[in-house]
Amino acid sequence: MTFCAVSAHGEYVRSLKLAHPGPKTPLWTYLVGRAYLKVAGWKTEGELPNSSKGVLIAAPHTSGWDLPYMLAVAWVYRLDLHWIGKHTLFRGSIRGPFLRWLGGIAVDRRSRNGVVAQIVNHFDDNDTMVLAIAPAGTRGHAKHWKSGFYHIAHGAQVPIICGFLDFERKVGGVGLSFIPSGDIAKDMDRIRAFYEGIEGMYRDRKTEVRLREEMSQPAWWRKL
Repeated sequence: MTFCAVSAHGEYVRSLKLAHPGPKTPLWTYLVGRAYLKVAGWKTEGELPNSSKGVLIAAPHTSGWDLPYMLAVAWVYRLDLHWIGKHTLFRGSIRGPFLRWLGGIAVDRRSRNGVVAQIVNHFDDNDTMVLAIAPAGTRGHAKHWKSGFYHIAHGAQVPIICGFLDFERKVGGVGLSFIPSGDIAKDMDRIRAFYEGIEGMYRDRKTEVRLREEMSQPAWWRKL
């Protein structure tokens, strides 16, 4: 089932695919998200993969404004995103349930299983789940991306979905998606190619699309 809205100028805006197999938000979120982006002069681009699960990359991440724009774009797609939080954030009879309602997943970094294993278990235990992760790990400039998103997707065998906010074009959406092969260098080359030319709010804060594992390899090896 596809719902299409028509603008005042008679042009079709992007179609909303209500039948996407991932976790869905209520219709009102679509209306709010679309209104927010329209006022800001933004558009959406791309379609979600035909998968009920995935790890969505939130990039580039250079500003606190990334969050409201990401939520607005996700709501236009009617996509209910999950995110990771330290287990101590979820304490309390009110705050804990509220954060879980917002999509939060509590992880205990002290656990022997590790964060990756805990999240892979969440994917195994749920029929639908899309986890949003900002690999840069900070709004400021970092030396490299954190690799957790990759190892989670590979361990759970779910697609990596390249989400983006391009502040230069005022476009947000999704693009490349694939199930990681385990060949980190090859898969990261695909991700790097996708994010080439996509700019965050602050260019000087943009983190290079590269994992520590790649940087630890000799220069001659990286060129092969």
